[in-house]
Amino acid sequence: MTSPSEKKATRQKLEALSGLLLAMFCSMLSMTVVGSSMPIIVDDLGGTQTQYTWVITMTLLTTAISTPIWGKLADLVNRKVLMLTALVLFVLASAGAGLSQSAEMLIFFRALQGIGGGGLQALSQVLMADILSPRERGKYMGLFAGVMSIGTVGGPLLGGFLTDTISWHWNFYVGVPLGIAAFIVLTKTLKIHQAKPEKVRIDYFGIVLLSVAAGFLLVWISNVQTYGWASWETLYMVGIAVVATVGFIIVEMKVAEPLIPMTLFRNKTFTLAVLASISIGVSMFGTAVYLAQYMQVSRGFGPTEAGLMTIPMALGMMGASVVIGQLVSRTGKWKRYVVTGGVLMVIGTSLLSTLQYDTSLVLAGVFMFVLGAGTGMTMQNLVLVVQNSTNPREIGVASSGVNFFRSVGGTVGIAVMGSVLAASMTNLFDDRKGDIEAAIAQIATTDPAAAQDIGQTLTSGGLPPTRGMPEAIATIIEQVSATSISHAFLVGVPLALLSLIAICFLPNTSLNRKNTQEQLKAAQEKEASSAVVSAAPAEPSEEAWDEAEREHPGYSEAWDVALASTGAVRLPVRSETEDDDDAR
Repeated sequence: MTSPSEKKATRQKLEALSGLLLAMFCSMLSMTVVGSSMPIIVDDLGGTQTQYTWVITMTLLTTAISTPIWGKLADLVNRKVLMLTALVLFVLASAGAGLSQSAEMLIFFRALQGIGGGGLQALSQVLMADILSPRERGKYMGLFAGVMSIGTVGGPLLGGFLTDTISWHWNFYVGVPLGIAAFIVLTKTLKIHQAKPEKVRIDYFGIVLLSVAAGFLLVWISNVQTYGWASWETLYMVGIAVVATVGFIIVEMKVAEPLIPMTLFRNKTFTLAVLASISIGVSMFGTAVYLAQYMQVSRGFGPTEAGLMTIPMALGMMGASVVIGQLVSRTGKWKRYVVTGGVLMVIGTSLLSTLQYDTSLVLAGVFMFVLGAGTGMTMQNLVLVVQNSTNPREIGVASSGVNFFRSVGGTVGIAVMGSVLAASMTNLFDDRKGDIEAAIAQIATTDPAAAQDIGQTLTSGGLPPTRGMPEAIATIIEQVSATSISHAFLVGVPLALLSLIAICFLPNTSLNRKNTQEQLKAAQEKEASSAVVSAAPAEPSEEAWDEAEREHPGYSEAWDVALASTGAVRLPVRSETEDDDDAR
């Protein structure tokens, strides 16, 4: 039976978690809500295609770079203050983005939004570790997965609705009341007692080098289809990224408080979790990008309908995370479920690589559900096992490190998938050149302007949505695009296999029953008791007796008693006469 004190403790945990969930939902929703409205937003602001790309890339860039910085700061200063700071920054940036009057202004505030969002995502996991032990954390991680799923699917739907009914400005304003509500809840409910380090040292040089390395890499990988894999842009961008990375590693091995301690990679669990997270990043970001394109281009659905079609993946992710989280907390076993999730990711990715323009939507939904279930089983549990095996003093950098490499790996994976898609599409269009020319010529007899627009779009390498197109050309585009997108999904198969192999080699350690703050307190008490013991005077040995002590009248008798107590010798038996003589 649960005692009143246990009920109170559970209620306090749930209250604090509600604030973290609200902050996470605010971040996810604000990041995804503009997905379906971006063409309208940039066009209304008079932006170019390059600015369109930067509105998206800048947020991704600042989120990825800021994540490990927030994580390191979480180990050095008060985490609650950091979380509230990230919320304030995010809310102000969201309001500024909604007030934007130019594409440049929007890009600037989206960059700030990414910095604040990176803090919300990184700190929410660190603070959850402060509130919950690894053993009980599993059953609550499903809530975070559910929030991420709802934000990923619901964001574009809400954005399209707000743009159509009110204004695109409300795509950004929607995050303001959510952020304010999260700020109020966290201020009242989040209570942690974090030990302060003796001296706070910020690795400014490491921050600069990481920003340069990740910045050039992400900008290059986001635009590599425009630059080309073999181009001078690729040469100098990748070159700068490599040099900055080498410099970053050297600096991190020298400074007192490294941004990402290289010692973390000596931890087998951390290193393998990073490798496994790469495939998860591709699953999360890649499927979101290319499944939406498949539904709109290969199946002829509109943006809102395409968003609804991806619900099976969100349901799989949320359902698996909730159910498996409960089982992990109840049994303390996690390895079997993470391995199962890795297998499902391989199966789901392989199934998606078989999609065609006429694949049954029910079957496509099953494919997405399988991949979503695999992602739900692995994503949060990998963070859990890393937090469980990491020194509690480095919980911030370890948690954010996994998220950072997942984001970067996912971005690189998306670029590679895009390159494969473009190459496959070019070859397939060349093979169907005669059919395409015949279809466009047929359209030109009734609508010359439409025929010209379609021809220009296909010549430029674009994949236009087929909704509303004449059937003659729409069928060809659907067939080509579906095959090209399925080829892109093939990139995820070896990455999913890599993830599964890494998961299989994860050490099957038991989950700790203490949260981060309790572990730190126990470690401090142990260190204090060790210091007391080491400071206590040592027992005197035989050599410690000096000559004056050896000449003391009682020394000889005391020495005999000490030896007799060990059983080495027997005390001499004294007679009553001797006792009386001694007494006199």
